[in-house]
Amino acid sequence: MRILVTGAAGFIGFHLIQKLLERGDSVIGIDNINDYYDVNLKYGRLQELGIKTKSFVDGQTVQSTQYTNFQFVKIDLANRITLEQLFTKYTFDKVCNLAAQAGVRYSLVNPHAYVSSNLVGFVNLLECCRHQSIQHLVYASSSSVYGMSQKVPFSTQQKTDEPISLYAATKKSNELMAHTYSHLYGLPTTGLRFFTVYGPWGRPDMACFLFTDAIVKGLPIKVFNHGNMSRDFTYIDDIVEGVIRVIDKIPTSNEGKQPPYKLYNIGNNSPVKLMDFIECIEQELGIQAEKNFMPLQAGDVLTTWADVDDLIQDFDYQPAISIQKGVKEFIRWYKQFYKVKSEKTLA
Repeated sequence: MRILVTGAAGFIGFHLIQKLLERGDSVIGIDNINDYYDVNLKYGRLQELGIKTKSFVDGQTVQSTQYTNFQFVKIDLANRITLEQLFTKYTFDKVCNLAAQAGVRYSLVNPHAYVSSNLVGFVNLLECCRHQSIQHLVYASSSSVYGMSQKVPFSTQQKTDEPISLYAATKKSNELMAHTYSHLYGLPTTGLRFFTVYGPWGRPDMACFLFTDAIVKGLPIKVFNHGNMSRDFTYIDDIVEGVIRVIDKIPTSNEGKQPPYKLYNIGNNSPVKLMDFIECIEQELGIQAEKNFMPLQAGDVLTTWADVDDLIQDFDYQPAISIQKGVKEFIRWYKQFYKVKSEKTLA
């Protein structure tokens, strides 16, 4: 099976591609390698996949030196022409869209980046998928679509029409556009609402990375809403396992009454208080963090909590890796990647 994975140099995309390659799928990965965060981390992920160069020509295929079944192409989803050429060149069975401009707070600063990547780019991808008769489009949504909902745990059955950040609004828009294409063209689509993903090779703008990096460097950490927040922290391996199971199961229409369209939460179904998460990092590092308590940031939500009953019912699967194990694995990777010497850190 040949699968296109967008956002190949990203956190989830990188881990997903590794698992797909290991089970024998043929994968084409694409990414625009933007500089939203340190591009060296993105190049590092690609190097782990056997893409050794840092010099890319847009639209040109690079063969992995490690996996015979993996190729990488630098493409921006907003570039419709180049994307169409890719779909013409290769025959894809399925597509997993993990490319997006991420970050709730950054959407307050650079809204146009979200429109270009998350809206224009997604429409371009939908068009390519329908014209090439793709068997299944799986795409990343987000728990942010639930906004400030007080009804927990969050269920895919509840209304999500009050986003409180532009990022959330673009993710909700993706779900609506996918539903339209499933209805009009019979394109099977599945949206995945991810809940606070963390783990090795994680994004530098996410809590686990931000806290660990600051604590190791002896800098104070910013604790928003004075620590009165909770998140359904979900380890990357749990996320990837869920994504793969979803990719393999193509949604069908319900005797013409419902389009071939599905939505699932992928979360740990066990929210953790922010202060408990910080304490877990402190214990693993052996360092007490200096904390700057701050008010709630615009666009932030107080709680995330995934109802995963549908995931259990349809796939007999539920994320279960504890934060203790997950944080330990992240810090192990962090120390190795940034060459942090434990004996100095723990002094």
